Order: sequence, then C-alpha cells, then structure tokens
Amino acid sequence: MQNNEKFSFEISLSVLNHLGRNLYRSFITILGEAISNAWDADASNVWIYIDKKKNRLVIKDDGIGMSKEDFQNKFLKIGYSKRKGGDTKSPKGRPYIGRKGIGKLALLSCAQTITVISKTKSGNYVGGVIDNSGLDDAITNDLTPQQYPLGEWQPKIFKKYIKKHKQGTIIHFENISMGIKNSLDYLKKTIALYFRFSLLDDSFNIFLDNKKITIECLNDLAQKTEFLWIINNHKDPYVDKMLAIVKEKKSLKIKENIKGFIASVEVPRDLKIISTEEKIGVDLFVNGRLREKDVLKNIPTARVAENYLYGQIHFNELDDGVDRFTSNREGIVADDPKHKELMEKLRKQAIAIILENWDEWRRKHNKDGDSENGKISKKERKSEELYNAVSSEYIPTKKSKNRKKIDGWVDDLGDDARYNFASYAECFISENLVRKYIKELGIPISKEAKEESEKWKKREEESKGKGNISIQIRKIKTDLGYLSLDHLAALVDKKDPIKEACLLRDANEYKPVRDALAHTALLTDVAKKKLTTVYENIQGRIKILLSENKKTREIKKS
Repeated sequence: MQNNEKFSFEISLSVLNHLGRNLYRSFITILGEAISNAWDADASNVWIYIDKKKNRLVIKDDGIGMSKEDFQNKFLKIGYSKRKGGDTKSPKGRPYIGRKGIGKLALLSCAQTITVISKTKSGNYVGGVIDNSGLDDAITNDLTPQQYPLGEWQPKIFKKYIKKHKQGTIIHFENISMGIKNSLDYLKKTIALYFRFSLLDDSFNIFLDNKKITIECLNDLAQKTEFLWIINNHKDPYVDKMLAIVKEKKSLKIKENIKGFIASVEVPRDLKIISTEEKIGVDLFVNGRLREKDVLKNIPTARVAENYLYGQIHFNELDDGVDRFTSNREGIVADDPKHKELMEKLRKQAIAIILENWDEWRRKHNKDGDSENGKISKKERKSEELYNAVSSEYIPTKKSKNRKKIDGWVDDLGDDARYNFASYAECFISENLVRKYIKELGIPISKEAKEESEKWKKREEESKGKGNISIQIRKIKTDLGYLSLDHLAALVDKKDPIKEACLLRDANEYKPVRDALAHTALLTDVAKKKLTTVYENIQGRIKILLSENKKTREIKKS
C-alpha cells in the first residue's frame, strides 16, 4: 500500500560548525568577510572601530542595507548567493566578491556575541544577536535553525554608531576570541596590503578608528624595496610610489589577462609585518580580493631570491562559472586546472626572468646575489661577496652629502675587486702549499734562496724600526716564510726554465704582475689575461706536484 506523505530536508545547526565556525582561523580573514560584504553592498565607506581594553570590534558601512525580508531571507539564509540570478556585478557595477553565501559564518567564529543591525535608505533598523554560548547549546541539543531565534539587539550599544548613519550595516563583536592582539599599525598595514580595492577604487574607502587606510600605511615596506617588476602594465598607486624609490625596475609581458607586480626587499626580515612572524609574500587576488597567499609555494625554485620577494598577482578570470575557491576562502581548490595553468605561466614568463634579474641587479649594487646561479664562477662570486662586506664599512650614512659620490666610487671598484681578491687568494694558497710541500719533503734551502730570505729579513727589521713596531709580524720566521713563488719554485722544480716549461718559468712571468697586485694596483685587461693564463699553468703544476706518489718524490729529492 503506497504512502503519499511528503518529506523534506531538515538542517541541524551543527552544520554551522562544519561550514563556518570551525573553518575561519585568521582574524584578518574574518575582517575581510565584513569588508567584502560592504563592497558587494555598494558601500562607499567602511569604518572599523577597535576597543582593545573592552575587547570589542565594530564594523560599519554605508551600503544599501537590508530590510526585514533581506535580513531573514538573504543574510540569515546559509548558502544564499547574490549570483543565483546570474548577476555577477552590483548595481554600481562592482564585481561581486561573495559567491557561496557562507562567508557570513566567519562572523560567528571570532567573538562570543555578535550583533548585526542594518537599514535601507527609507527603512528602520532590523537585526538580532547571535550568542555563541546559546548557539553551542542549540547545537548540542541538535536543534534546527527554526528552533534557535536570534536575540533582540540593544539600541544603547549602537548609540554612537547610528548617529548620521542613513543606511547600511553595523556589526558589533563583543568578547573577541583570544582577544585583539594585533596593533593598530599592524592592522592598517595588513588592510592596505590585502584589501586592494580600497586603494584602487576611489569610490570605496576603509577607515580604522576614523583614520583612512591609504598607501602611506605601506611607506616602510616601500622604502625597504630594492627592485620592481611590473606585469602587463599594472596600474596601482603603490606601484607608482615604488617607481620613485627602487634601484631597478622592469616591465614583464605575460600572454594572459594577468596583471600585478613583484618586488624584492633588501633583506628577508623586511617582509615581516610589524615585528610579527607573519611574512608578506606574492599573493593572488581575484576581483580585488585576496584569494591565495604566497603563490610561490606552488612553483618552488629553491632559489635564494624567493626569500626576498613579495607582490600581487591579479587574475580575475579565475572568477567564472566554476567555483574554484575553498570553503574557508583562503585558497584555491587543489589541482584546479585554470589555477595550475596560471602558475605555469608565472613560472615561465615571470619568475624565471625575475630570478635572473635579481642576481644581476644585486651584484650590480654590491649585494650578495644568488649563489646557485652559475653564470659566474664561485670564486668570482665569493670575491664579490667579500668586497661587498668590506666596502660597506666605508659607505657614509644616507644623510651624508657624499653618499652618492662614494657609492659611485665603490661601484667603480667592484669589477677590479672581483679579480684582485680572487687573485690574492690564489697567490696565498699556491705559495703556502708549496712551502708546506718543501717542508714535508725536507728539501734543503739553496744558497740563492738563503740570500733572498736574509735580504727580506733585514728589510723587515728596518721597516719595523721605522714604524716603532716590536711585535712579531710574520707567523713563519723560517727562510721559507720570506720566499716568494719564484724562489720557492726553484727549490722544487729542477728544470732549466730557459729550455723547458716548468713551474719556475711560470713563476718568473707571474712575479711582476703579482707584485703590482700586492700593492693594490688596478690591473689592465691585458694584465689580467696574462696573470690568469700564467696562474692556470701554476695551479696545474702545483696540483701535479702535490698528487705525486711518495716514490716519485724520493727520486726527485735525491
């Protein structure tokens, strides 16, 4: 026998925990939901008021507001989306940020009591109170939404906020979970970073304790920025500000409707936000709203430059007919093909270029670059790094009138320093290795070498006398310590330098240029080539000398 009784879904309030209350962890994310709602409601202004002592937060906007029906059937209807009718833009033409209709649940996760009131231009305030302790009881008792009515709101707590408020929504958060720990400076900077539509659209303003959020909130970050890459001619007041500050800049073209910028700071710690552990990264924005933090984690390169980069990638085409965003609105659904395609384009057409530019520009401005970049030898790179460390001690402060001139002098010496520092290291290592070799084999000092040693010992004593120096200067006081490579070579290589190629012949050619180098002279390109060629021979012969077996050494010694 057929039963014609009708059945329908009944939702438990516990679904609120799964959809929202337990998904939103970041205070900034929760703040963002309220700001985004104001944007979608065509508000011109959002005011944020923070009372850290009383642990309260108020967010107020002047958007279109809500009627009684709107409040019940739209705001309190979990899953209601403004896009259901096919609309993607507000009456003012703003692209809607909200999509799933569950972002409002973020508001439940950050405070014990949340009061929402709203009014349209010609209406009265409507609203109610959500008490999380009461909601917890309702969830425990498995009540339905119809069995848990909102509490009545109290006009007295809104008295100073409704004055001259003609329309819009006001949300009052009381007893913020874990307290309001962030400083106002931190919040100003974070809002300026992550809610770009407030800076890009003159028709939308955000105020924190009645002070407007502007690009001036990012002054510290801009001042610490060294290099800038602008993607597809992205227009942004913050980018305009950086153009006058950065040392190097470049425009990048990507074959896609992608815009944005990537910048690098002087040192990685500059990316920390107001002395917190949170760091700024390269973030993904869709229709002006932050959708994914630190996108470089999707295209890791293991290159040192990544630790210096921050920026914003704007790609509105991710907001299409497919919902690509996670429920907590803090990321993109894993393995989304359009997102993966975007990351690949960024990797090939932007990041690859940026990594190369970064190393080149850092070295150009006497900073350590990317040691993984093999375009210059490790020896040259280490010479540069040593020069950077030493020369930085001679640079006057930024306030000095001579700063620019001295910077220029230091830059001029950079190329020569790369060569000279490395050459000195080569001299030091090669000569001392030969000294140790002679000592190890017990090779006797020749009459000529003894005379040379005595000459330099005498000169040393004379110099110490003139300088009133009584301390010992040389670590090694034996004859070997006073001999240069040409005399050392004569002891270990018995070949006739006139008839045969040998270490002594190379050392004789090397000596004049080496002596100039030892006196900090700047060498000509021809001299550098000569010195390099000769030293390669010396290095090769010393390697052979040191790698010979014991039997061969004994034969030579005898």
